[in-house]
Amino acid sequence: MCGRYAVTTDPAKLAAEIDAVNEVPEPAEEPADPDSLDLDTPKPRALGPNYNVAPTTTVMTVVKRHSPEDPDDDPLLRIRAMRWGLVPPWTKELGKGPLLFNARAESAAEKSSFRASVKSKRCLVPMDGWYEWKKGPLDSKGKPTKIPFYMSPQDGTRLFMAGLWSVWHDKNSDDAPPLLSCSILTTDAVGKLREVHDRMPLIMPFDNWDPWLDPDHRAPDDLFAAPAERLAEAIDIREVAPLVNRVANNGPELLNPL
Repeated sequence: MCGRYAVTTDPAKLAAEIDAVNEVPEPAEEPADPDSLDLDTPKPRALGPNYNVAPTTTVMTVVKRHSPEDPDDDPLLRIRAMRWGLVPPWTKELGKGPLLFNARAESAAEKSSFRASVKSKRCLVPMDGWYEWKKGPLDSKGKPTKIPFYMSPQDGTRLFMAGLWSVWHDKNSDDAPPLLSCSILTTDAVGKLREVHDRMPLIMPFDNWDPWLDPDHRAPDDLFAAPAERLAEAIDIREVAPLVNRVANNGPELLNPL
């Protein structure tokens, strides 16, 4: 699975980096109490460097869409802000359903929550790396501990994970803007990454961006498969301090090797 990650760029820089249109509005104010994580409410967090991205946070995504003014033009890469935790269009009330921050790549097309998104609403979620927890020794009370690890490219490049997105409209409010939300696809871990966890986010190499983001056609089935082991070999794995276990902790020190 993928329940926490780090990203150290902002929408404008990312847009320039990948030649995309930045559609992210001006950053909102920070939550008054970032330690009180309400998993039912989107977080008005500024989309800048974030070393401890958690579900329901507003995150950056990459989509490829036609212009609303000219739907016959060529689709363009666009940076959009979305809630991390997909909200299906048929959801009656925000926060009443499961928190869909991950979707299994192998079966997403069969699930009612993700089926429509698999067909035409696929995205990329940029990140520097992601966290995962491995079972550790028993504590003084006899309960197993969880040891956090951070996975990131050895060469310091950015990762782009396959995702799905959706648009939700609040039928109880005529004035509420549509809510964009997303889920990160996961797959069986490959190579040395299996030593930490049996699942991993689905890495989407640049060569596969065009068919993956194509808004007019379903992506080929092979793009939903686990990545090649050579990609796993290029990922550095390091144990980090349990600071990441607390959402309020958010700084570069979270990435330091233990």
